[in-house]
Amino acid sequence: QAQLVESGGGEVQPGGSLRLSCLASGSILEINRMGWFRQAAGKERELIARITTTDLTSYTDSVKGRFTISRDIAKKTVYLQMNDLEPEDTAVYYCNGYNRLGGGIYPWGQGTQVIVSS
Repeated sequence: QAQLVESGGGEVQPGGSLRLSCLASGSILEINRMGWFRQAAGKERELIARITTTDLTSYTDSVKGRFTISRDIAKKTVYLQMNDLEPEDTAVYYCNGYNRLGGGIYPWGQGTQVIVSS
């Protein structure tokens, strides 16, 4: 059964940095485009960073230039380096494979909470 386990969240001040990790079971990373999603309180979950099986990356405008997605196939892990964090980045962050519509493919993990506050 596919399993995704996110970690690395926490509380930081504006301008701070965090590195999120997502451990994926089996061969999920090798066969799927992977993405980081986030869901803020009262809002829908949104896909904010993508990485293809050939390591092409793309970002939603709100995080472009501040966030970097990467993956390590050997470690079965997807990362999200988040710099220059803003209060608007406060959300629960999830990773998953994504489909053509930008939705998740596998059962969602528990996510990791990021709080940006002074």
